[in-house]
Amino acid sequence: MTESSDKPAQESVHQRVDAVISVIRPLIQGDGGDIELIAVGDDGVVQVRLHGACVGCPGAQMTLKMGVERHLKEKVPEVTEVVCV
Repeated sequence: MTESSDKPAQESVHQRVDAVISVIRPLIQGDGGDIELIAVGDDGVVQVRLHGACVGCPGAQMTLKMGVERHLKEKVPEVTEVVCV
């Protein structure tokens, strides 16, 4: 039995979400912003914090929903929503 099989599923979801955000992050940084993973809830809600140029940007909500959330749901089916905290 491997050590990873003993870890709770939530940790695995968190790791997968973090990996997807790591792929998205350079794109957001290219526009002067940044994204930080805060938490992944048991209900599949991913909490993130936006930084830099994303703070106060009128397009940030669209980027969050149409970009980040869509990409996360595609790669990590357990994700139900992405919210900015």
